[in-house]
Formats: sequence, structure tokens, C-alpha cells
Amino acid sequence: MHAAQAMPRSGSKSPLDHPEVVKTFFWKSLLFSLALAFLAGLATCAIWSAGLIDSLQAGFVVNVGRGEVPLQSPQPWLGLLLIVAISTSAGFFVSRAGARRSFLILGMGFLAMAAASLLASRYLKVDILFAPMALGSAAAVFLVQLHRLWLIDSILTRHVNETAARTDKDEPALSQTRLTSGLKLLQTILPLEEAVVFQPNELGALIPCARLRSNPTGALEPGRNTVWRRLIQLCDQAVQTNEIALAPAGHIDSLESVAMPLRHEGRTVGALLLRLGEAFDQSDRRLLSAVGGQVARNLQREEARKKKRDSNLPAFVSARTSGLRLQAFDVISGVLTEHRFGAQVLAEASDGYAIAYLDGTLAYVNPAMLWAARVSETETQKMDLFGLLDRFQSGVFDEPSIAVRRVLQSGEPYLRELKFPDRNQTLELRIALATERNGSSGYAVNSNGSNGSGSSAKPLCFAIRVRDVTRMKEFEQLKSDMISLMSHELRTPLTSINGFSELLALDDKIPEESREFLQIISNESQRMSRMIDTFLSVTQLERADKKEVTKTALRLDEVVRETMGTLQAAAKKKRIRLIEQPNNRIPPVAADKSLITQAVTRLLDNAIKYSPERTAVTISTLLEADAVRVVIEDRGYGIPAESIDRIWEKFYRVARDGQEKDEESIGLGLAFVKEVVEQHGGTVAVESEVGRGSKFSFALPRL
Repeated sequence: MHAAQAMPRSGSKSPLDHPEVVKTFFWKSLLFSLALAFLAGLATCAIWSAGLIDSLQAGFVVNVGRGEVPLQSPQPWLGLLLIVAISTSAGFFVSRAGARRSFLILGMGFLAMAAASLLASRYLKVDILFAPMALGSAAAVFLVQLHRLWLIDSILTRHVNETAARTDKDEPALSQTRLTSGLKLLQTILPLEEAVVFQPNELGALIPCARLRSNPTGALEPGRNTVWRRLIQLCDQAVQTNEIALAPAGHIDSLESVAMPLRHEGRTVGALLLRLGEAFDQSDRRLLSAVGGQVARNLQREEARKKKRDSNLPAFVSARTSGLRLQAFDVISGVLTEHRFGAQVLAEASDGYAIAYLDGTLAYVNPAMLWAARVSETETQKMDLFGLLDRFQSGVFDEPSIAVRRVLQSGEPYLRELKFPDRNQTLELRIALATERNGSSGYAVNSNGSNGSGSSAKPLCFAIRVRDVTRMKEFEQLKSDMISLMSHELRTPLTSINGFSELLALDDKIPEESREFLQIISNESQRMSRMIDTFLSVTQLERADKKEVTKTALRLDEVVRETMGTLQAAAKKKRIRLIEQPNNRIPPVAADKSLITQAVTRLLDNAIKYSPERTAVTISTLLEADAVRVVIEDRGYGIPAESIDRIWEKFYRVARDGQEKDEESIGLGLAFVKEVVEQHGGTVAVESEVGRGSKFSFALPRL
């Protein structure tokens, strides 16, 4: 399949971009053409009046014989008026119809006027001034057509230069870095002692523009010894013969030298000199040629950037303008060559990718997509977008046209899981619009469900991705089975262990020492039960679709007040005061009350658990610019700096100096809080200092 072509960018606007400008531009051009035709007529009048075309005029009249009436010519003022009128009319006709369409009509008119001149001079004895009128018309046609070519050429040159400037925005420092990077790549493969990139100057002499040396102290200094001059001669030989030139070790010095011409679009733009510590392996020619091609493109861009494209003369009369436009074309060609690399990268991808133009034509289909669609490359050449999508029809995807229409109307990607029981396969299909990035030369395919359809992003093409998720679904099923096992098979024996241990503890005949062991059994079984409950809560929350969370208008200050009432008893046991800082101007948020209540409970419970006795825990609800934040601040032990970034991880527990990790904690509480808040589109934060307490908070978007 052919690679997708880059879509033109909407950069600076030309005079042909708006109807109002087109009208102004057209009338200015027409008036200028009429002025040129008028000047051509005046110049012809001056030539005729001076008698410089009398001999030419005599060729289109019948000679007067002896005894016959001499030819009569129009009055001078009338002749001048006729010449100017005919010249202006011819120029106007060419400016409106063009030279190609005007050629036949004007040619027939000239022949008719020539015949009329001969007949009028023969029978009417009148000279209608055909020669000056024909000369004026020809001059007007020439000048008007030259002006039209000038306009078209100037617009073409400007557009080429603007396109070249947009497609290549590398800074000079970046260009130098790219040249050096190419030499470093060669150094990883070849035993390079030194590598030099040469570029011709204005006189055609090769001068170094990039250099890489493995041993800087032993490098040659340009122009200061015979060895360097012989190396330059080797490069000149490579450029002249357009082939790699070799100089074995001992021929110039102790190193083997390889010179390679750097060519781009059939034009030599420089030379590459490699000095090797070992003999050159001929199998490296292919690699050297590929890297040399990239270096040549970089070198050509740098050459084009250094020359100012400020010539106002048209390319067909200015060699300098033609050369600058050729360089701009070379820049565009180099960028397009590099853009085609994207298709080759997609060919190596494990996921199936296809690109389709907005008319439904398939631009590119990679091998993985061919395999997923069960089609051959030859078949896809006759397919369009809908033909390809038809290959993935299933129960939930039976109308591809509806999916495409939804993507076009909303600008949001279409994502579905397609199950094919007959081949025991599950595929994930994604259809999206690739849009033009504002202010850059790249393109983006939205990944978050919004491609900015309401913004100025311009749709370019369709991007279709097919991913085989069969193994992932099998793993998810295995995970679901494990959760089911924990939910049912583990809870039942734990309930029995806890119940029987509590029952045995009630027996007065059991010794006190055994009763203590029973209490340990009961406590640990309860701890394991809580661990399972928390793990199931986090896992189920991760598996839940965000759209399945029931969101209602909720006031966070009311949730905080209810939670404080629930945990007031636990705080009193540790003699901890719960202090609420009320704020009566708190707007509601869209949230699931059950989940948010659990999140606040876990944060407040942690603050009580890890605070010393006779301290206070402060809970406040704050209104921010576009969010409502809940802050829980304690005067507890604090969190070490090295643990701040990890406390939200699953199963992570803080180890404090001189203390063991809290055995009652399983490290899932804060992970649950973070998951709940992020599913509601909010953020979590923590500030802590060892020995002075911690401040946990989360913020949710306000309504």
C-alpha cells in the first residue's frame, strides 16, 4: 500500500484565500494589464510616427502603379487612436481569456486584417494601417502574457518558500546537533577515529562544517599539513566520480580513509570523510549510504537556511530566484521523505493501523491490519474505508457507516470491543479523526475522547486502530475468578474462624492463657477480613466504568459533618478533638455520595489513628477557583520525605524511625481514596513534616 501523504497546513494566507481579496487582486491585475497594453500601443504609435516600420507596412498593401490614385491613409490622430485601441483590446482579451485560448482567435483576426488591408489598398485605395496595429497588438499580448507569468511565478515562489519554511523549523544549533548525531551513529558501528562533514563554499571548495573525533589531541588541523590536503583531494575525487573513494592504510597515513559524496535529489551537497582504525568492511556500504542520505538532507536544509529568499524577480528571468526555489523544493522533498518513515514504523507495529482520507479512500494499511481483517494487500487496493470496516462486523458493530458518521459529527473517537467466538478472538476497534495541531507542523490523533472539535483544529484523515485484546481479556477473567474466590471461598472460613474463636472465648472453663490465644485468633481473622474487604473495594472500583458511578449534586461540607459524627466515638477513646472549620459558601459537586463518604472516612480515620493522644484533628472545606477542597490536618507523627511520593501506592506502608510498620494497616486505604477522587475528575495532595503532623486533602470540580 502507498503511504499516507502529508496534508497541507493552513499557514500564512495567500491573496487567493478570501473572496474579497480575490476580487481586489483580479481588478488590480486587470488594470495593470490594460496599462501595459496601452503603453505597448503608445510605443507602437511612436515607432510608426518615426517611420521605422514603413517597409513592414508596405508588405501588406498593393503597390500603386503609374497613373493610379495614390493610397489614402487615415488622419494621424485617427491612426494613433486605432493603434492604441486595437492594442488595448488585444491585451484585455488575453488578460481575461489567457494566451492559449486567445491564440486561435487572435491569429484568425490577424489573418482577416491582413486580407482586409490588401483588398482595401487594391480596390479602395485606402491603407488601414494593418502593420502598426498588428505590431501594437503583438507587443500588448507579449507584455500582458509576461505580466501574467510574472504573477503566477511570484505566487508559486512565495508558496514554495512558505511551505519550505513551515516544514523545516530547525534552529541552526539543532541542525548542527543533527549532523553530529549522525556521525555518532556511525561511530557505534564503524571503528571511527575521526569523521568530518564537508560542505562546498561559494567557490566550490570543500570546507568542514561538522566534526567528530575519538581522540581530540591527535586530530589533524585543517590546512596545516600535507595529510589534510590529500584527504581533501580524496573527497574531491568522491564528489567528481559520485562514488565512494578509499585510501588504504599507508597510502595517506596510518589510518584507512573513506570519502563518500553526499547527494540529495540528484545534487551533490557535500562530502563525508571517515578515518578508520581498521580496514573498511564492504558490508557496511549499505549502512553508510543510508546514514549519508540523512546527513545530506540535513546539510541541504542548512544550506537553504543560510541563503535569504529575498529575490523579487521571477524564476524564468532570474537564475538566483530559480536556484532558491530549487533549494526550497529540495527542503520539501527531504521533509516528505522523512515523513514517509512513519508508514514504515507502523509496518513494524503489533497493532493494526489504517489511514483513510476524508473521502473514504484508504491511504495506508499495515500488515497487522491486513492480518486482523483477513484480507490481502491486493484486496485492500480495491477497498475503501467502509469495505475495510465491514470486515469487522459483529453484534455490537453491524453498521460501520453509523460509527463513521458519529466520529465526523462529534469529533470524538469510536471505541468498541468486538468478539468473534468462531475464532476465539476479541479485538478492540478504534476510529478517530487525525487533526492538525495548531502552531506546529505535526498532527495529532486524540486519545482522550476529545479532539477539540469545537476549536480550530482541522480534521485531516481517519485513523483506524485494531488491537488484539484476547490475552488481556483472558487475564481479566482470571483476575475476576481470583476476586470471586477471595469474595466467597475465603470469607466463609474466616467468618467461621472468627465466630468459633469468639464462642470459645465465652467458655469460663478455658484457661486465661488459652483465652488470650483465642483473642489473637479472633483479632487476626477480623484483620484479614478487613483486608479482603478493602482489596475488593479497590479492585471493583478500578474495574468500574467511570460512567457507571452514580453522580448527584453533593455538598462536601455536609459529608464531612456526617463523617465526623460517625468517628466521634473513636476520637474520644484517644482523647482527640475533632474540629470543623465551617464555610457556609460551599457550592455542590457532582459525586457519588457513598464513595466520597468512604474516602473522607478513611482519611479522617487515618488522622485519628496516627495522632498522639490529647491532640486535635482539623477538618475544613474550602472553595477554590473551580473546585471544592476538603483538608484534614493532624498533629501526628508525620511522613518521612522519602515516603511522600509512595503513600498512594497499593500495599505501601510507612516505616518511621524507631518504629515498625503498622501491622494493622494493609496499605490500601490511601490507594482507595486516590482512585475514588480521580474517578470523579479530582486530585489528591499531601503535606507532611516528621514530628509536626500531616495535611491530606482532595479537590473535586464544582458545579
